Amino acid sequence: MRTFAGVLAAALLASGAADAQQALKPGTPSILQWSPEQQARWYPAIETVYQVRTVPRGKRVHPLPRAAKEIAPSFTYGGKTFTVDDYMKAYNVSGVLVLKDGKILLERYGMGRKPQDRWTSFSVAKSVTSTLVGAAIQDGKIKGLNDVVTNYIPELKGSAYEGVTVRQLLMMSSGVKWNEDYADPNSDVARAGTAIQEPGVNPIVSYMRRLPRANAPGTKFTYNTGETDLVGVLVSNAVGKPLATYASEKLWKPYGMERDGIWMTDLAGHERGGCCMSMTLRDYGRVGQFILDGGKAGGKQILPVSWTKEATSPQITNGAPAPGYGYFWWMRPNGSYDAAGIFGQSITTFPQDRLIVVINSAWPQATGRELGLARTAFVDALRAAATAP
Repeated sequence: MRTFAGVLAAALLASGAADAQQALKPGTPSILQWSPEQQARWYPAIETVYQVRTVPRGKRVHPLPRAAKEIAPSFTYGGKTFTVDDYMKAYNVSGVLVLKDGKILLERYGMGRKPQDRWTSFSVAKSVTSTLVGAAIQDGKIKGLNDVVTNYIPELKGSAYEGVTVRQLLMMSSGVKWNEDYADPNSDVARAGTAIQEPGVNPIVSYMRRLPRANAPGTKFTYNTGETDLVGVLVSNAVGKPLATYASEKLWKPYGMERDGIWMTDLAGHERGGCCMSMTLRDYGRVGQFILDGGKAGGKQILPVSWTKEATSPQITNGAPAPGYGYFWWMRPNGSYDAAGIFGQSITTFPQDRLIVVINSAWPQATGRELGLARTAFVDALRAAATAP
């Protein structure tokens, strides 16, 4: 039987696997191949390496007050006892944040990172992109989840995406054939969006509309990095503005992020819906809190009332003995839901505990069973300490 960690680890390798972004300097190695020194230098400053758009913050900052007591758990994993600092050093963690009822129980930095420093998200950006779908529905720019994607990306008419709904894209169940083999240089994930194929057409759209259909839409979960970028194109087409601008209007400004965000762009200058936002550790926590609080900001309902519950609930099985997959959110057997990215990025929310755990890392490899199990043990220890009487 495949474990949840195994399925999640295999899928997470997709994040950033296709070099569909434009490096500022020729000869820059793939983000998947950076040395530890390059990770430490460039993860907090991705805008010095790749083309990006800025997600402007507003004038107000959403407060994250400190709780009366800080937690400092230790835990045993692999026969060894770890403190928080031990885990951070052993697993190249640059930041850990624990929020309970919106208050900081733990905030710790490593690798020379400071509170004002941003850190790249990899696939955590997918969960932000799905949130912007909800905002566009609330704004009336997307008619609903059962509307077809060709109404928003007309270049897909006549392709295997004909008849596919917005909901099916968010569930990664379009039925379109896709090869996510990271070791194969000819796989779809390695080729999609890496060249301008048709002037005036987004490169990911150009690639995706040539793919055949393998399954009936909505019947099978297939992790597909290309489609998450496609959702980003869909949102920006629907609202008539760049994703970064819309994210600023719907999340960064109204909820009160403390620093401008950064969003990596593809070869056409469009933000990648599936990858690579950068924000501070506390702003990662605010993203999690915004979802936990039902998508409200500044006293206004930014997302449909039912959106956050639906997006973070299982909508389709994903081949693991876990509850399943939502709208670009992972469900876990312990009742939490995750926004997750390779090299150790995660926002884990335990809704029943009103608890959020954010971890930013620079793992020595994109993912791996041992890395995942160690993080799970760490998160479980943080949860136990946070909910102890």
